[in-house]
Amino acid sequence: MATSPTTVTITGAGGQIGYALLFRIAAGDMLGPDRPVRLRLLEIPQGLRSAEGAALELQDCAFPLLEDVEVTDDPRTAFEGCSVGLLVGARPRGPGMERADLLAANAGIFGPQGEAIGEAAASDVRVVVVGNPANTNALLASARAGAVPADRFTALTRLDHNRAVAQLIEALDVRADEIEGVAIWGNHSATQFPDVSHATARGVPVVDALAERLGGRDAAIDWLDESFVPRVAKRGAEIIEVRGSSSVASAANAAIEHVRDEQAGTGPRWTSAAVVSRGEYGVPEGLVCSFPVTSGGSGYRVVEGLDLDDRSRARFEASVAELVAERDAVRALGVL
Repeated sequence: MATSPTTVTITGAGGQIGYALLFRIAAGDMLGPDRPVRLRLLEIPQGLRSAEGAALELQDCAFPLLEDVEVTDDPRTAFEGCSVGLLVGARPRGPGMERADLLAANAGIFGPQGEAIGEAAASDVRVVVVGNPANTNALLASARAGAVPADRFTALTRLDHNRAVAQLIEALDVRADEIEGVAIWGNHSATQFPDVSHATARGVPVVDALAERLGGRDAAIDWLDESFVPRVAKRGAEIIEVRGSSSVASAANAAIEHVRDEQAGTGPRWTSAAVVSRGEYGVPEGLVCSFPVTSGGSGYRVVEGLDLDDRSRARFEASVAELVAERDAVRALGVL
């Protein structure tokens, strides 16, 4: 076992997703069974008691990998020595709130957190933003993080990726590990494009496998356009309608998988993550955009050279246009 613990900071740690994350991280599900962790739980003053209660429960679990837990409402204290940051807490959209208002409210959260990361985090820090609008919140945090390289900031689209795989499991009666090559392009929003044009199930192209089950290629394309794509993109709203609140365990699981694969590597398979664009696939440089990605254990890299047909390109470009609009709205507020 490594002797030096890894400091992991979770913001919004008193909330439901934070609560679902803490025990799995402490058990080694995220960083592995040989890496002790030191948890730093950041909350707003109103949420401190909830986070303190979670810290007591963590203590009672007596996890061998858990060195210590600290609860604070001060961002600099929370990010001191941080190597892994999960930015979960965000301002949700309230009744009558315009998107510009939402972006402004989150700028007041993620800007100061980015500054604290720049001032206090470890030199190897990597950050994943979970709180929505996740892509643009990651952009906000990275812009204020001083000398921390922008590509250390990512946003979570692994949940969308997992949702897409889950729909294919149901449609094709296969296991998750028998599906490869799914990709989420664009924004973590209803405009995202879940793409199966390069995906296989048991080695068979997904479109061909769907065509065999649904009675032809046209039927397969109709199912993808009319059922698969909108259901994946709007799955969060579906869960709210059924459950009465937003995704919790599945979001926490996706965040853990995102960090695990970034740190340990993806092997020959790819997954999806929102990363800082370097101009790949025509996406404006600097946007935090979801792509198919791989990791060798030192950060995600975009899978390049994939063909996008006209249908796929149009969907992808519509989502990128939304990201550009969000970036421009934040710039107009003077916070970028």
